[in-house]
Amino acid sequence: MRNHPVATKRVVRAILKAADLCANEPARAARLMVDGGFTQRYDYALEALSEIPYDKWREYDHEDTLRLHEAEMIKTSPQKIIADGADWRFLNEVKRELKA
Repeated sequence: MRNHPVATKRVVRAILKAADLCANEPARAARLMVDGGFTQRYDYALEALSEIPYDKWREYDHEDTLRLHEAEMIKTSPQKIIADGADWRFLNEVKRELKA
């Protein structure tokens, strides 16, 4: 990410646009999966795409990690995890762009 910020942003944007396609147009996404050779069964692909909540990324809040720490599910403080291993600028910026 640090070495290729523009490429990173493009990849994040592409992944999030694909998630939006799966959430908003599961039939089209299922057809693309079959046509691309990822699966042979359109009906299975459509069922999976219809049941999986692909649009939840818009609601994700990285500070929810605090709740995992409070519930003692993780030992490391959320601030340390976020500081050491996460740079949310790209995701937040792409979220703003995709809302427009």
